[in-house]
Amino acid sequence: MRPDSSSRFGVGLWLALLSAFAFATSGTLAAGLLATGWSPLGIVIPRVSIGAAVTLGFALVALRGRWSVLRQHWQMVVSYGVVAIAVPQLAHFSAVQYMQVAQGLLIQYLAPVAIVFWLWLRRGERPATRTVLGSVVAMGGLALVLQVSAAGFSLDLRGVAWSLLAMLGNAAYFIFSSDDRTDLPPVVMVAGGTVCASVLLIAVALVGLLPVAISTAPVTYAGFEVAWWVPLVVLGVVASAASYLLGITGARLLGTRLASFVGLSEVLIAIMLASVLVGQVLTGSQWLGGLLVLAGVVLVKLGEGRTGQRPTAARTRPVTEQLPEDGRLVEGAADPIR
Repeated sequence: MRPDSSSRFGVGLWLALLSAFAFATSGTLAAGLLATGWSPLGIVIPRVSIGAAVTLGFALVALRGRWSVLRQHWQMVVSYGVVAIAVPQLAHFSAVQYMQVAQGLLIQYLAPVAIVFWLWLRRGERPATRTVLGSVVAMGGLALVLQVSAAGFSLDLRGVAWSLLAMLGNAAYFIFSSDDRTDLPPVVMVAGGTVCASVLLIAVALVGLLPVAISTAPVTYAGFEVAWWVPLVVLGVVASAASYLLGITGARLLGTRLASFVGLSEVLIAIMLASVLVGQVLTGSQWLGGLLVLAGVVLVKLGEGRTGQRPTAARTRPVTEQLPEDGRLVEGAADPIR
């Protein structure tokens, strides 16, 4: 690995880890607010709006008057705000009304598994053995996390449904974040996305599609009471502005696959925060299930790009067809087309 590549990797890794920590705070902070009477939409609107306010000034400086760049990519910015910001946030906060923070997150991180099998059904891209094994392991782990085999098992399907919706948004987040084919600065992407998400969420509240409830009662974390606005500010600055900005910058340096691997640390961090701050402690079998889910997702990600189909002729051109006119072998020409 060249020095510049090593430096790029190191910076990207640290940014992705910091982003994972920032994201991990959201579910636990929201759980405390929900316990005092806040609704999911009531939490998401200030979180996203504060994030937009924090990043907007930096975005204007980064644009330096190049409004044509923003006009050129406005569809991407709107899609990022709606699908990768508004949907997963609202869905995750709605899910933790009915299940533990860790349970909701582990369902969300099954996104790679869902994508693999969607591609199998839609495009006929049969997954490799490693991918299938990882999917089985992840689903078995999820059963332990949700305590499917426990006596008196009771699972609120509303939480599962919201978590599945958040899973789709989670997949979209990594896809959008790692797209470095645009010259749109990360802070502009985050600011534009949060502004679009804020407009959408406020519209949802105004038309009454989902209820909005707030409370000025103190919020309790780890036995200590804080004013209601403290977790909202942390959600907006840390779990919205900082998390998305760090995440999109780190993902552009690491790529989709590696960034999503590092993103798995969010689950472990969130489990620890939830146990310390709001008393959501997992049982031994749930911890085992969580580790199995993460191991399964890793296997699925490692199996990406390896299908059970035979390579086509277009991907296995003879080396002689890849030689330049002077007959010298071009570096990497013997490799299949990527």
